[in-house]
Amino acid sequence: MDEERKRRRRSIFDIFDSFFSDIWEEIEELERKLMHSFRISEDIEEIMKSKKPIIYGFRIEIGPDGKPRVYEFGNVKRLGKERPRIVVSEETEPLTDVIQEDDIIRVIVEMPGVDKDKIKIRAIDDRHIIVEASNHDRRYRKEIELPVETDIDKAKASYRNGVLEIRLPIKRPIREEKGKTIEIE
Repeated sequence: MDEERKRRRRSIFDIFDSFFSDIWEEIEELERKLMHSFRISEDIEEIMKSKKPIIYGFRIEIGPDGKPRVYEFGNVKRLGKERPRIVVSEETEPLTDVIQEDDIIRVIVEMPGVDKDKIKIRAIDDRHIIVEASNHDRRYRKEIELPVETDIDKAKASYRNGVLEIRLPIKRPIREEKGKTIEIE
C-alpha cells in the first residue's frame, strides 16, 4: 500500500519535468516534420559553412480583396518548385511598406548601415521604382511596384536613421470642363 501511495503522490517537480519533457518532444517532432517537408537540411548545412549573414523575415497584409498577402524580405530566397533550394544572396531585399494616402504614395524602405550618398533610386516608369544601396559589407536592392501611376518628376526622398522615405504625388487625370455656362439674366 505504501508503494501505491508513493506512486500516486508525485511532487510538483515531477509534474513540471513531465510537462516540459512533453513540450520538448512536441518541438522536436515539429522540427523533424518541417525539415522533411521542406527538404532543406542540406541547404542549411551549406549556408552555415559559408558563414554569410542570414537575414529573413516576412510581413502579412490583408489586400483590398480581403485575402492575406505574404511579403518576404532579407537575403534568403527559395528557388525551384519540385526540390526547393535555399540560397543566400549577397544582396538583401529590405523591408518595404507602400502607403497610399489621398494625393501621395509613401514608400518606406528600411536600409540600416548605409550612407545617404550610396543610395540610388531609379524610376522605371510611373508605377515602378528600383532602390539600390551598397556600403562596405551591406548591399540592398528592391524593385517596387506602386499601386497607381505617380508623377515621378515631383518625387522627393529623405533618409534618416536607416529609413528611406520616398514621396510620390499621385497622377490625377486632367479633366476637361464639360457642359455649358448658363448666364444669369
